[in-house]
Amino acid sequence: MDKATFAGGCFWCMVTPFDELPGIHGIVSGYSGGTVENPTYEQVKKGDTGHYEVVQITFDPELFPYERLLELYWQQIDPTDDGGQFHDRGSQYRTAIFYHNEKQKELAEASKAALAASGRFDKPVVTEILEAAPFYEAEDYHQDYHRKNPKHYKEDREKSGRDEFIQEHWTH
Repeated sequence: MDKATFAGGCFWCMVTPFDELPGIHGIVSGYSGGTVENPTYEQVKKGDTGHYEVVQITFDPELFPYERLLELYWQQIDPTDDGGQFHDRGSQYRTAIFYHNEKQKELAEASKAALAASGRFDKPVVTEILEAAPFYEAEDYHQDYHRKNPKHYKEDREKSGRDEFIQEHWTH
């Protein structure tokens, strides 16, 4: 099993695209990239710990290659926005790919370069590619939020503008 760690704005919205796919063995919402050990959601949401909201995915690379994870990741975010994602604003909602080894770094950089060269976006791709930092699991109530609170999850996602962005940029 390998791990992949992605920041794509609100971690609730970053679970469902990867959920229940063959070769994905776990998705944990959490925090990474900051300066505070064992941060709480209350600390992270203030935006002053340096952490990103992330999902850490445990996957079988034989069944679901890292390249496929990257492809799916890019299709969930606005890679040109360095101020957050959709209605979630602040440094904790920025996008980043945290690589766990040199191969992941190479693949992430290549996929970013290909996306930038594709002409899909009018603005530069600003998603960072960073070495994996300590990962801190988010509180229990954040795990599988879409299942525990489906009504609120659906309402929040609908209000965010994420789905409209995905529809506009990734379905043609």
